[in-house]
Amino acid sequence: IATLLPEVQPIARALVQKAAASGIQIKVISGFRTYAEQEALYAQGRTVPGEKVTNAKAGYSNHNFGIAFDIGVFSGTKYLPDSPQYKAVGVLGMDLGLEWGGNWTSVVDQPHFQLRPAWALRMTEKEMLVGLRQRVADNSPVFT
Repeated sequence: IATLLPEVQPIARALVQKAAASGIQIKVISGFRTYAEQEALYAQGRTVPGEKVTNAKAGYSNHNFGIAFDIGVFSGTKYLPDSPQYKAVGVLGMDLGLEWGGNWTSVVDQPHFQLRPAWALRMTEKEMLVGLRQRVADNSPVFT
């Protein structure tokens, strides 16, 4: 959570708390990623061994801008990669104003949540990513 932008951190914490209050144990397992980390993930299942875990190259993932995070559902210490509880957490996240990857149609990503900046509310995902990359290039804040 600490790797996320300050505007996202309290909402990520609130999601963990709301899930716990609903009897669902979650942890934030991925937040901000550098471009190098994103490229390494993108290479998995393509040019390096492993399963594909992302379709986003560096600069094309909201994780690269500190506005996205992935959660894991747990039972005690056991990580549950497939659980109906992800849908329940998705509803909780949307109630907090987050976008949930479980609603996506091209690639359903139930562990994924992101906070869309106000300037991007009427934009497509692709348009928002262009804006985010430009803000990084201009050294401008994401949330203004």
